[in-house]
Amino acid sequence: MQDLDFAEIVDLIRKEDARYDKRAYFFVRQGLDHTVKNLKKADAERAQKSPHVSGRELLEGLRAFALDQFGPLAKTVLDNWGVRRCADFGEIVFNLIDYKVFSKTENDRREDFADVYDFDEAFVKPFRPAAKSRSNPSPEAMGSL
Repeated sequence: MQDLDFAEIVDLIRKEDARYDKRAYFFVRQGLDHTVKNLKKADAERAQKSPHVSGRELLEGLRAFALDQFGPLAKTVLDNWGVRRCADFGEIVFNLIDYKVFSKTENDRREDFADVYDFDEAFVKPFRPAAKSRSNPSPEAMGSL
């Protein structure tokens, strides 16, 4: 039997679990590559020992990747794909593990992806305007009447 390509594997996964759009799987795969690349830049010695990333590291990498790729639309795009919380990324990762696309260590668990950050805080707040001071302006700042 021929090896299946990634798109075919995602199609098989989605026949069993249709919660997430196909594009979410491609995003997670690209986000993992992005995360590993950035971790190698930050710590070359660690990267030589093991390319494995923890759930928390992957989530932080996916957050940065989403902000980079989609900017202020990141939360909207992810929501459209069915990804509304960190645990959804974990479900996608473990679906890919089940199909031998990703590997895991004995310490990796779905719970590693639970509630690491709030999506509004991670994807919306960075684009909100800074709150202006509500203090009354000084008479000098207002000028003369």
